[in-house]
Amino acid sequence: MYEGNNTGVTEFVLYSLSGPQELQLFYFAFFTLFYLSILLWNLLIVLTIISESALHTPMYFLLSNLSFIDVCLSTFATPKMIADFLVEHKTISFEGCMAQIFFHHVFGGAEMMLLVAMAYDRYVAICRPLHYAAIMSLYKCTGLVVGSWITGVLHSLSQLVFTVNLPFCGTNKMDSFFCDLPLVIKLACTDTYLLQVLMLSDSGLMAVISFVLLLISYSVILVTVRHHSSVSMAKAQATLTAHVTVVTLFFGPCIFIYAWPFGNFPADKVLSIFYTVFTPLLNPLIYALRNKEVITAMQKLRS
Repeated sequence: MYEGNNTGVTEFVLYSLSGPQELQLFYFAFFTLFYLSILLWNLLIVLTIISESALHTPMYFLLSNLSFIDVCLSTFATPKMIADFLVEHKTISFEGCMAQIFFHHVFGGAEMMLLVAMAYDRYVAICRPLHYAAIMSLYKCTGLVVGSWITGVLHSLSQLVFTVNLPFCGTNKMDSFFCDLPLVIKLACTDTYLLQVLMLSDSGLMAVISFVLLLISYSVILVTVRHHSSVSMAKAQATLTAHVTVVTLFFGPCIFIYAWPFGNFPADKVLSIFYTVFTPLLNPLIYALRNKEVITAMQKLRS
């Protein structure tokens, strides 16, 4: 489509969280603490599920993979952002920028598909309990996880293959803490309307469809348990409320950023930080640390 990046642009400047030195040191301490918390809780969940045989079930197998993806999603850009708080010139090489775009969409796409798989698991467990063991076999769960990663890779390559060869000859400054695809496209010295449409039909549509499927599955579950006891209904409502909260906090920023790529909103960088830094910490808090079986297994592991 394009001749390639032969225009001399070798790096990009990131300046979304710039400010006085005191503020930079505060950012450094704050995001370092957050990042370490993400690593600690998510890796602890993975270790707990692996070490406790009672948690070797489809639900916890998917949950451990979600925690692993959260570690990856927070790692592709956060350490670079934290290191940039200690330097005056916040730059990233062209190759590093393309790598961030690739891994961002691999991990983001994989997490979307995994959240859909987890909703499917809950649907089968509640709506078809007698067939749960046969439907959610180890082979099926492994296929769902592998399929999530394959979808993430294909989703990322479908956009990067056009972005990497864009010509850049003007400004190389981005108001973001990492190379976000909509911002990189806007820096190209060519008409990128078709590429933005591709991004809308790929990232935006993928996020919207996944979000709608999740809401439909949760609605079906609530309708199913409505005919059960009030205790079952209350428990299902509490569980699904937590799940809907996580899903909304993850998909909301993605839909806002990638379903309207033609605009340039000041809130975009805040939302980018939210779903790449804050959401990976919320997932273990809502999905796992409110679960009595996980808490018991953690206490057992500690002793």
